[in-house]
Amino acid sequence: MDSKIQKMARTGYIAKGIVYAITGILSLLATLNMGGKQSGKTEVIEFLQKQAFGNVLLVLLAVGFLCYVGWRFVQTFMDPENIGSDDKGILNRIGFFISGLLYLSLAGFTIKKLIDAGSSDGGEMTFAILSGKFGVFVFVVAGLSFAGKSIYQFRKAFLGNFLKKFNYKSVKDHTRRIIIKNTAYLGVVSRGIVFGVLGFIFLKAAYYSNTTEIKDTNDAFSFLNHSYGAWLLGIVSAGFICYGIFMFATAKYRIFNV
Repeated sequence: MDSKIQKMARTGYIAKGIVYAITGILSLLATLNMGGKQSGKTEVIEFLQKQAFGNVLLVLLAVGFLCYVGWRFVQTFMDPENIGSDDKGILNRIGFFISGLLYLSLAGFTIKKLIDAGSSDGGEMTFAILSGKFGVFVFVVAGLSFAGKSIYQFRKAFLGNFLKKFNYKSVKDHTRRIIIKNTAYLGVVSRGIVFGVLGFIFLKAAYYSNTTEIKDTNDAFSFLNHSYGAWLLGIVSAGFICYGIFMFATAKYRIFNV
């Protein structure tokens, strides 16, 4: 595989890891009453913009997001790793495409924050088009997609196949190997929980035709907190930190098939 594509993918994994890690850290601190803020991906972008050299950080993050989008679209349309065009391959490539679209929207949001200094009015106007039957349809599709992603995450954790394209054996230090493997498990399970909750939230909103506001990780965290208490939210937040760590490890150790 072209080395430029590999570098693009690794840069994308780093950006994804940063967002997951900061999401987990802010939410865990909020759960422990140690500051922080219950957050989703957009809140993380807003948090970074408020830091020293915030706009520089957002530029780097936007580049990372676009690299991840590029890698997902390469996987979708060029199939560099020979996933194939059978039923399983098509489903995987559709998943890559949806993932690419989601991070493309995040890249767009990040760029928008740089351009208009974080005005929120545009977002509300954009999502107003989701009212009516079209909005219900979009929310049903989103809900079913998140439900499917949730099942996929739990299946991946059960089978442990998230290490298949991970050069795990090249990690010589035993302690580091254990950390990578365990953070991966907790991270994947936490994603499964959040995706499952998002699926439920989207489908519930579609049922009641409440489709003018897009749901995100922050909504899932709120649901967990109010329905099951801070203990589960704390575990899931820690899981997001673990997934961020796993993404950093993936950026370094992932195997790209020729």
